[in-house]
Amino acid sequence: MNDTTVDGVRFDATSSIDLTYKKITLRLIPFLLFCYILSYLDRVNIGFAKLQMLGDLQFSDAIYGMGAGVFFLGYFFFEVPSNIIMHKVGARRWLARILITWGLLSAAMMFVQGTTSFYVLRFLLGVAEAGFFPGIIYYLTRWYPADRRGRATSLFLTAIPLAGVIGGPLSGWILRDTNGIAGLAGWQWMFLIEGLPTVIAGFFLLRYLDDSVEDAKWLTDAQKREVIALLQKEEATKTHSATGKAFASGRTWLLAAIYFLFVFSLYGISFWLPTIIKAAGVKDALDIGLLSALPWAAGVIAMILVARSADRRGEHRWHIAIPAVIGAIGFVISVKFSANVPIALVGLSIATMGIMSVLPLFWNMPTAYLGGAAAAAGIALINSFGNLSGFVGPSLMGWIKGITGSLDSGVYMLAGCVLAGGLLTLCTSVHRR
Repeated sequence: MNDTTVDGVRFDATSSIDLTYKKITLRLIPFLLFCYILSYLDRVNIGFAKLQMLGDLQFSDAIYGMGAGVFFLGYFFFEVPSNIIMHKVGARRWLARILITWGLLSAAMMFVQGTTSFYVLRFLLGVAEAGFFPGIIYYLTRWYPADRRGRATSLFLTAIPLAGVIGGPLSGWILRDTNGIAGLAGWQWMFLIEGLPTVIAGFFLLRYLDDSVEDAKWLTDAQKREVIALLQKEEATKTHSATGKAFASGRTWLLAAIYFLFVFSLYGISFWLPTIIKAAGVKDALDIGLLSALPWAAGVIAMILVARSADRRGEHRWHIAIPAVIGAIGFVISVKFSANVPIALVGLSIATMGIMSVLPLFWNMPTAYLGGAAAAAGIALINSFGNLSGFVGPSLMGWIKGITGSLDSGVYMLAGCVLAGGLLTLCTSVHRR
């Protein structure tokens, strides 16, 4: 038997701790994944609403791009304060607050009547949701040590492509088959139907989630001791400092720049994929939804396999850089063969696989060296700065399409961003401990 002692706690490393973490993963990850699916769906279903809203409300592509992006201004300004508050009051209450308020505001998008209400509700939605994603990333550091966190994070982040797999067909079906019911447009029904489940999930979270390992009644005392010992050993290697130290670190800002480039490309796909497919000649809303699910399904498979390979080899930088290069090539293929729907979809699938592969591995870098309040603030800073690209990207894409009449130049821009992010990753000295 392979016994291991960590800070005076002895356990069978090959069975006991693995069984404990299997129990933790089954308890936490499926529910957190479900919540993030709702989060991402409520954030990007505006890409499907666009198919009807532009005609109904007489919006231009530039107005749509600004409305899609203004969400991230609210997100940017309230991200760090949100994570600091969560560090003080606990994950359970604060994450529940986030879910409930953003679900209500997402459903309220059905009442948009013009440009002003569109911008205001999108901004408030960003304010409400700020802190959810970095809060979860920080929350996972309170349960998983670095050598297990990559796989846990990748499982959690499969919510992004899964939201595309589920949300594409669902949004397309709602748009097509509810249009006109009770005098409401399909896009209005879509916001209502996809927003209310988040509110329900928020109230459920209050009863289901635990703030820490110590609070978990579903773990035995022995299991708690095992996990706490591993976490304490890792915490001793991290930088524990005041919140301001995270802001002053050049390493933190380099990671923020890298994340900005990756998220820029991610939201380029998220907000414009239905439009790209429609431009290729597909007209039916449900068909667009079904086809848009294919790149996201490919992304799920890629991110799990790449994360498993990275954890097994203990290497992350090249596992980020190589998929980033492949993702850039996929974008180029989608433009070069934009008139051929099957080949264009293959290109978009390759691009999505590349982008989705880098995201869970990226978060192993800041969580490997930040601890305590610095971790909460640093993770939020990186995420908020990165998600600011969600404002810049859609706005630029809308402006480019308005000027050129085509999305081709915008897609090349997405390719350049993911490529630059991959190359900058090789300049970092951050690796898993």
